[in-house]
Amino acid sequence: MISTTTAKIINILPHKCVTYIAKKVVDTYLKKYANIIIEGSENLKGIKTPTIFICNHLSNSDGLVLDKALKEIDPTFVAGVKLSNNAVTSIGVNVIKTTNIKPNTADKEGLKKIIKLVKQGESLLIFPEGTRSRVGSLIEAKKGILLIARMTGAPIVPIGLYGTEKLIAINKEGDMSAEIFNYADVHINIGKQFKIPKRVKEQDKKEYEYFSIKYIMKKIAELLPENYRGVYK
Repeated sequence: MISTTTAKIINILPHKCVTYIAKKVVDTYLKKYANIIIEGSENLKGIKTPTIFICNHLSNSDGLVLDKALKEIDPTFVAGVKLSNNAVTSIGVNVIKTTNIKPNTADKEGLKKIIKLVKQGESLLIFPEGTRSRVGSLIEAKKGILLIARMTGAPIVPIGLYGTEKLIAINKEGDMSAEIFNYADVHINIGKQFKIPKRVKEQDKKEYEYFSIKYIMKKIAELLPENYRGVYK
């Protein structure tokens, strides 16, 4: 990956220049290091928009490879604010369309913006786990995905992704600037569009949330090898 110093220099340039350079840098790295294998592309044909794409989260490279796979749809990615605040990872953020949210908080403004985007016809890509999995398999999802799906009424398309945890491995010390590209086979498996289940009268709210989120995440798990399914086996 580029150095922090180089990233800082790039980021002080005009926005159009930053975007142009960022795309060139990312394309170069992906072509060199990533062997991207896509399955289920036929499931993108004729889908209704706006659509909410959901995917498991293993690496800071996830958004970069998914942007390639979904380039014809060009969704807005929901990203944690710290990616934009880091000089190196902000280079990647400049490559794709993003809307920021503050992870692990009740970010009402962030959620309002996301819901507004969908209601205006914009498709989204969300990582329901809310953070990269440090165990290399699915971890428990946050409630945000259910809220967004219910508030917008948009259909959902699940994606199973693996191999990116090798392409850009998570730095054990938490220093995202130190994360580098490595050669890796990256698998993207796109599932069929679906709708969240409706709440029935006799269902308790917490019970409905629990089973609905589990239902949503199982859709992702089905697209992954068993050792990546984690808590949703």
